[in-house]
Amino acid sequence: MNNTEKKTIRVGILGAAGYTGGELIRLLINHPQAEIAFANSESNAGNLVSDVHEGLIGDTDLRFTSEYPFETADVLFFCFGHGKSEQFLKEHDVPQGVKIVDLAQDFRIKGSHDYVYGLPEYNREAIAGCQHLANPGCFATCIQLGLLPLAQAGLLTHDIAVNAITGSTGAGQKPGATTHFSWRNNNFSTYKLFSHQHLHEITQTLNTLRPETAPAVTDTLNEGYDKEGITVDFIPYRGDFARGIFCTEVVTLDTAADAGKIISLYKDYYKDAAFTHYSDKAIDLKQVVNTNKALVHADIFGRKIVVTSMIDNLLKGAVGQAVQNMNIMFGIDEKAGLRLKAGAF
Repeated sequence: MNNTEKKTIRVGILGAAGYTGGELIRLLINHPQAEIAFANSESNAGNLVSDVHEGLIGDTDLRFTSEYPFETADVLFFCFGHGKSEQFLKEHDVPQGVKIVDLAQDFRIKGSHDYVYGLPEYNREAIAGCQHLANPGCFATCIQLGLLPLAQAGLLTHDIAVNAITGSTGAGQKPGATTHFSWRNNNFSTYKLFSHQHLHEITQTLNTLRPETAPAVTDTLNEGYDKEGITVDFIPYRGDFARGIFCTEVVTLDTAADAGKIISLYKDYYKDAAFTHYSDKAIDLKQVVNTNKALVHADIFGRKIVVTSMIDNLLKGAVGQAVQNMNIMFGIDEKAGLRLKAGAF
């Protein structure tokens, strides 16, 4: 390969029939340096991908396979349900040279594995050198992007109140009692109050990033979530729209905030980020839906900072970020295949 020739990344997709699998295929068939080697789905083996993901009619003739031809791929994307990735790896031998991007939660928490937590705005250097990557959760991505600059500055010294609403695609493709249109439409509800599975990875990051010289956290009351460090009191909501996450985070400081300094913290932290941007104006969900962007805005009220952050849950919250991570892992343009534009209306 000469210096002007672009590297082609061969991709295998496992669990390719779900929402994340379909969105991943949509991105990769338009990626300038990626080629889909195979898309695995045992229940749909032999069927056209576009028979399941009908938005791809006319875009691809790819068919699902029940096989696992690992040797044809440079990287595997695991689009399994939570808990299935670890079990799959116990039952199948993936060649040592094949990279893995896991979209489930199986390896997001530090432990006896080599998976790197794939939030580029926090962990880019480690992502660039890793073989195995754990893609963050959608709520976790949105919430952390709203808090990373404050955590790094040592300003998170009290419990953080978080409210976030997600679209119905966040529940996956398999129908359930709270995902049917007749229930979800014109409806609104909470779920998993103070117990959402993404809390662990959020507090893991915030407490790791927080400087050792920061003041002690004084009022952690939420048992079970890093009670000696930063605690997030998280209330998730189900929204009556298909995609996107809208999040507000209330941070209490020890003393009154200097609005200029807080805003400068955000702008400086994200000045080199490929997809995360600070907005001086209030933000809304339509600005990020169908893109890999994350937008962040902060309002200051004395000791209180109200941070608004938002993403598309299927893109920056899942496969868009996964492709971004793949680009970083293979040393190519971080934005390759992800220059997606939101519509104004």
